[in-house]
Amino acid sequence: MAEEVKLIGVWASPFSRRIEIALKLKGIPYEYIEEDLTNKSSLLLKSNPVHKKVPVLLHNGKPIAESLVILEYIDETWKPNPLLPHNPYDRAMARFWAKYIEEKCVPALWHACWCEGKDRVKAVEEVSACLKHLENELKDKKFFGGESIGFVDIVANFIGFWIGVIGEAVGVELLTRDEFPKLCKWRDEYVEYSVIKENLPPKDKLLAFFRARYESASQSN
Repeated sequence: MAEEVKLIGVWASPFSRRIEIALKLKGIPYEYIEEDLTNKSSLLLKSNPVHKKVPVLLHNGKPIAESLVILEYIDETWKPNPLLPHNPYDRAMARFWAKYIEEKCVPALWHACWCEGKDRVKAVEEVSACLKHLENELKDKKFFGGESIGFVDIVANFIGFWIGVIGEAVGVELLTRDEFPKLCKWRDEYVEYSVIKENLPPKDKLLAFFRARYESASQSN
């Protein structure tokens, strides 16, 4: 019996896009189901009753939630084109940096974009500290995964693409070439990598989405 793979996601979500990238890198056919988070479907609520968030992967009807968990599930289930390194130490380090990006970098970047005044000054300092650690970890590698896209690169998609678009929408630049030359070089290589490039949302559409969100937030304040 053929395997059934479905992905519940949102077009503008970096977390949903992580899963699409992984599935495409692995060459796994799947059905994409766009979710409306303002009117959550019964399928989403049934598949992820705890968090009620995207993404959710449905594999032969069985739901898996949370993007990092899904990425590891995909890598363990479909062996070709591994996302995580084979060496146990390297694999542990990849998990460490992925968790660091998820728990420290993404929240700090998000907060720095949406806060104002003195709060933003402090938030930008926190972002700089986070990104400096990633800058040092990259060293002279093309990608975090070496010469090809790996687990950490996929998790870092928010840094590679979203943060530039959101920054443009709200008028703040957090990833500069002067301060983070290695990360900027990585970003340039990242967005031109064929599978990444083909599975990013249209920049103009994403920019309009976040500009509208920013204007709405500004008016409500």
